Amino acid sequence: MRLLLTSDTHVPARARRLPEDLLSAIGEADVVVHAGDWTDEATLDLLESKSRRLIAVCGNNDGPALRGRLPEVARAELGGLRFAVVHETGPTEGRERRCAARFPDTDVLVFGHSHIPWDSTAPSGLRLLNPGSPTDRRRQPHHTFLTLTVADGALHDVVLHRLPGRS
Repeated sequence: MRLLLTSDTHVPARARRLPEDLLSAIGEADVVVHAGDWTDEATLDLLESKSRRLIAVCGNNDGPALRGRLPEVARAELGGLRFAVVHETGPTEGRERRCAARFPDTDVLVFGHSHIPWDSTAPSGLRLLNPGSPTDRRRQPHHTFLTLTVADGALHDVVLHRLPGRS
């Protein structure tokens, strides 16, 4: 099962539209996961129409319309792994411990908010993944998203994709 993880798209505030490379990759994914901060219902509509399956949450910058359509936490079993998706996990310091306590029955936690790509594993075995942002790199060198494969109850081929800069 091929997954694409994205977050913090911030359309149209940070970009007029999603990058073409991201949209192409969405077409290749079995499941698309978006960890919040859409800011635009049209982007949610677009991902719903392009994704075979979309798992998504709202973020702190999402208004009432998006909050009415999306949960704050989403959960799904994919390829034998228990996934949770949330926008914000708090400060870097103590993140693994805090998230393991908050999501004890989860194998993989996808989160956003910081726009900083993240891949770590808590002592409990919880894998934490943040895909960064495809439209607002903040202090990061690149706009990014993640792809991975889930098979036989394990993650494989976790790849951070760097997107070309916007002109």
